[in-house]
Amino acid sequence: MAEVSVVGALLERIDVDAPWLAPYRALLDVLGHRAHADLTVAAALNRLAEMKVDSSLPVRFVSQASLPPGEPYEAFIYRSRQVPTRDNLHDLFNGLVWLRHPALKRRLNELQAAQIELAPVAQHRGALRDVLTVFDENAALWEAPAVLVEALVKRDWHALFVSHRSRWCEAQLMLIGHALMEKLCLPHAAITAHVWLAPTSIDAMLAPAALAAKPWLPLPVLGVPGWWKANEEPAFYEDRRVFRPARAAADAMCPPK
Repeated sequence: MAEVSVVGALLERIDVDAPWLAPYRALLDVLGHRAHADLTVAAALNRLAEMKVDSSLPVRFVSQASLPPGEPYEAFIYRSRQVPTRDNLHDLFNGLVWLRHPALKRRLNELQAAQIELAPVAQHRGALRDVLTVFDENAALWEAPAVLVEALVKRDWHALFVSHRSRWCEAQLMLIGHALMEKLCLPHAAITAHVWLAPTSIDAMLAPAALAAKPWLPLPVLGVPGWWKANEEPAFYEDRRVFRPARAAADAMCPPK
């Protein structure tokens, strides 16, 4: 992925008013100030961290060149409390998630580093590390009425998005995966999140036993009411290449072997 030199150029590629970015909009608005336009992504993220009222961020952002050759990215973060950061959208969104959800990202990194310690050879990632990567890159957290959850479990797209459309005002969908947010900079109907039902605690959500069960559900995020104008028409949900039956949807969401 080609890198760009400054934060300002990256922000031109982001629709900061997109509904899926609402939880991050305050951070994006600060980044959009002209005083930050010529900063590297790492420098801009560090400045945002310094502006936070609390001091809960457990890391600092550094240039990608700070990552020693041969050391795994996650292991370096755990050891040094520094996040190697390139000047691209992928790493900008990763930094925003660190700023918005520091405890979640820190716990995720602890688990990733532990898996690397157990199996340091890159070719032997292991099933748990694969699931952690899926979460880090493509997860969304969802709180919703039971009728919506049941419809998503069944992949009953008509019930989820048409019959019970009015119930979405009671739901909250929080994007966590930074690759997911990057993909949405060029939105298309097939973009699908790995959705976790919002748990009572981070430890419960990221418990190895829970992750081993592959607890996610596939959700084409541009089907969310209010997130994409095209979905105002019920026919939007009839595209079976996107809104797949249960078995096909589950197969499509499995992490790589």
